[in-house]
Amino acid sequence: MTQLVATFLLLVFISVPALAQDRAVGTASSTPATVAALPPDQIRALIRQVADKDIENDKKQNDYTYIQREEAHKLDGKGKVKSSESKTLEIMVLYGEQVQRLIAKDDKPLSEKDAAREEERIRKLTDKRKNETEDQRRKRAEQEAKNREDARKFVGEVADAYNFRLVGMENLDGRETYVIDAQPRPDFQPDLKQAKILPKFRFRAWIDQAESQWVKLDAECIDTVSVGWFLARIHKGSRLLIDQTRVNDEVWLPRHVAVRVDVRVALLKNFNLEADVTYRDYKKFRTDTRIVPVGELQEQH
Repeated sequence: MTQLVATFLLLVFISVPALAQDRAVGTASSTPATVAALPPDQIRALIRQVADKDIENDKKQNDYTYIQREEAHKLDGKGKVKSSESKTLEIMVLYGEQVQRLIAKDDKPLSEKDAAREEERIRKLTDKRKNETEDQRRKRAEQEAKNREDARKFVGEVADAYNFRLVGMENLDGRETYVIDAQPRPDFQPDLKQAKILPKFRFRAWIDQAESQWVKLDAECIDTVSVGWFLARIHKGSRLLIDQTRVNDEVWLPRHVAVRVDVRVALLKNFNLEADVTYRDYKKFRTDTRIVPVGELQEQH
């Protein structure tokens, strides 16, 4: 549930572009089939299992290269689009770490100047990783392990932060899923500081019955969330939709992320944003994968 929760609850609303879906949380895309009620403890155990698997998905995603397209829209006070922009990124694996490379703006290839700048940035990153000392590599690995452990602790709180209800079952892309609603528990007492924001969101999750993997998430901000010592506030009504897909018969990875966010920065100005992120062309990284020049990559696409 690192993508299901950790990024969804805060980081996604601030940094991940997406496009709003005009659909209330708690309303599935089609009516779920009615099923016998599951005991709350059984649903909670399922949520914990899904969370553990999502952390493994997060680790496995680092073994894949893919294309990520981000499209963002700024809205006026009436909700109409004032401006739009998009960028397309190639996600590469560089010395065991994922690196983003910009390959297009507004669906057009980079200019010669921008391509050269991006190529130089990648070259510097490559040199930095290539010349990394054993001590630096060890510290980086330790930090990655700490981040995973922090994520594990965070998602462990999700099962305790909500009252879950099985709404029914629904077929998504040929796979049967449980449809589960989550409402904040009024008596929730978080152990982690970061988990204090959990009661400010509610969500509906679609969970694959065969593999206990989450397939889709529809979340809504139901109370103002303050970020960074009140430098920014995410307002009630901000929305997030994520759906995942099964890749290579071994991992579930993002296919689409959509967000509508109403945020005030420094308590001065409101920004209404819609954005959309799509992911495609997942390929498992091979040790013989070659980093090619941007120009050559553009020719391939």
